[in-house]
Amino acid sequence: MSDRHGDILERLRAETRAAHDAIERDLAWESRVATRDGYGALLGRFRGFHAVIEPALADALDDEAFLTPRRRLAHLDADLHALGYDAAAIDALPLAPPVAPLDRAGAFGALYVLEGSTLGGQVIAKHIGRQLGLTAENGCRYYAGHGRDTGTMWKAFRLRLDDEARNGDADTIVAAAIRTFDVLRCWLCDAPVPGKGRVPVAKVSHRG
Repeated sequence: MSDRHGDILERLRAETRAAHDAIERDLAWESRVATRDGYGALLGRFRGFHAVIEPALADALDDEAFLTPRRRLAHLDADLHALGYDAAAIDALPLAPPVAPLDRAGAFGALYVLEGSTLGGQVIAKHIGRQLGLTAENGCRYYAGHGRDTGTMWKAFRLRLDDEARNGDADTIVAAAIRTFDVLRCWLCDAPVPGKGRVPVAKVSHRG
């Protein structure tokens, strides 16, 4: 018997590979988390993105029971606070440009990127723990993702993703995932690595 969610997941993995590899290449995350200042700056950029994308996802999905456990803006605020940012400093952080209006299929494409990041985040969290001595309870909540529930949450997301692809528009899911990777890459990499300057990033252009 074939895996019911295999088709859309395999398609997403294949068709977003170039965009995924580009963000891995351009972000230079190990350099960015080598110091507390660099790590804080990176978290600030992630906060600017989540502050914009999470309301857009909420509007498109209209399903808080599903979305609320996947929200990570509060985790970023907690991490920044642990790094010494006060409420005023957090509120003053720049916001990413508004995302294009999302329909339901597009929201699941964006969520594929965000939920998938919780898997790799487990590895990054361990690196940050060794590098900076931070834990999920003190400065590394964002990268800790869903903690012990990460695998369970990913499986639940995959099942919903499969349903959406079968009952909706798989092409839109894939296109939105690629666009999300590219927009996130440009937003994160536009900020310089402290002490090393800005990473050159190719401009992104999308049609449709």
